[in-house]
Amino acid sequence: MSNPNNRSAWTAVYFAIIALIIGGIYAMSTRVNYDWNWSDVPQYLVSTTGQELRAPFDGYVTIAEDGKSLTLTEYEGERKQTYTDFADTYAESGDLVFRDDLLAYQAGLKPGILLVGLWMTLKLSAVSLVFALLLGLVAGLGRVADNPAAKRLSSTYVELIRGTPLLVQIFIVYFFIGTVLKLSAFTAGVAALAVFTGAYIAEIVRGGIQSVPKGQMEAARSLGMSYTQAMRHVILPQALKKTLPSLAGQFINLIKDSSLVSVMALTDLTKAGREIVSSNFRPFEVWFTVAIMYLLLTGSLSWLVRRLEKRMAHD
Repeated sequence: MSNPNNRSAWTAVYFAIIALIIGGIYAMSTRVNYDWNWSDVPQYLVSTTGQELRAPFDGYVTIAEDGKSLTLTEYEGERKQTYTDFADTYAESGDLVFRDDLLAYQAGLKPGILLVGLWMTLKLSAVSLVFALLLGLVAGLGRVADNPAAKRLSSTYVELIRGTPLLVQIFIVYFFIGTVLKLSAFTAGVAALAVFTGAYIAEIVRGGIQSVPKGQMEAARSLGMSYTQAMRHVILPQALKKTLPSLAGQFINLIKDSSLVSVMALTDLTKAGREIVSSNFRPFEVWFTVAIMYLLLTGSLSWLVRRLEKRMAHD
């Protein structure tokens, strides 16, 4: 049993080291000739500019006398569109506007570009994770199969994918396979991330299955189970408990690896940060904010996995 005094001392050492790191970062920031301005960051998280109201077709603008409604009448057509509850107008009665011209702003809040990018990162990672799990499970089972074709195909897939950089694979999927199959940028991104992550999950699954004692399979087969039933009901549940920490680490890597799809026409969190920096030239505030958002995302996932580990340990 550990000494409470020793635990308190080491806890103090931990906080002292963290304080030194923070102090070092602060000291470095003061040595940089840079005008810090964190007040610009909130607008990239939640925008107060409201919603743009743009013309859905070519037409003439009519604004009510009280200024509370704006009607767009289609040019040489019968369609009409009326807008209310707007703050500022950018057209006057009688104006001829064209499709996508700005008519007015509707007051209110809307997600900023960083939150939009965060949502794209979440969506991309979640969809990729589903396909990566399926692909990794199939390849992992193939790695331990007795069938030579299945084993060799799985081994070739794992070695080929793990032996080449993810960025190169993204370029191949997006510019070559995506062009041939006419895939959208999102689909190509999901495919590249799923194939890459699936190869690592396959090795995790293989290691988990091989860590289960062989006697478990023999006992299940002696009870009349088929190979598939024994693998499903006996081997894989035990392997999952053993591999959960490794799988969690791979899921976190998937979220971080998704930043590489910013080279494609997808505005994920990383690309959103690049777009902001190119417009306001404040790289430090923006990239620190992006890093914190990634940290919150991966930290939440780690916490959920730890909760799941504890629950499975009691089952």
